[in-house]
Amino acid sequence: MKEKVKKVLQFLLNPRFLLCFGIAWMITNGWSYAMLGFGMFLQIDWMVVVASTYLAFLWLPFTPEKLITVPIAIGLMKLFFPNDEHTLAVLHHMYQSAKEALKRKKKKA
Repeated sequence: MKEKVKKVLQFLLNPRFLLCFGIAWMITNGWSYAMLGFGMFLQIDWMVVVASTYLAFLWLPFTPEKLITVPIAIGLMKLFFPNDEHTLAVLHHMYQSAKEALKRKKKKA
């Protein structure tokens, strides 16, 4: 278990992944914070309404935003850093482990 946690943290705290996650976060969420700030600063009502509505949706407990942000970040990482074999190998290993765990769970059921 300790080894799995170490690998996941190694993947998540990789500077390349953090950069891609930041870009993905700007695609999914950051634009609304920026739009809210500019809308309030420039006193543009429609910007404030659109941004605050989207942000209110994001803060609901069932919002699947992280389920969208993480795959975008992984895709960006594969696009921007295709030669980062170590991080991509960790990602591939995590994917294979999850796949095998699902297969084992289906066999038990």
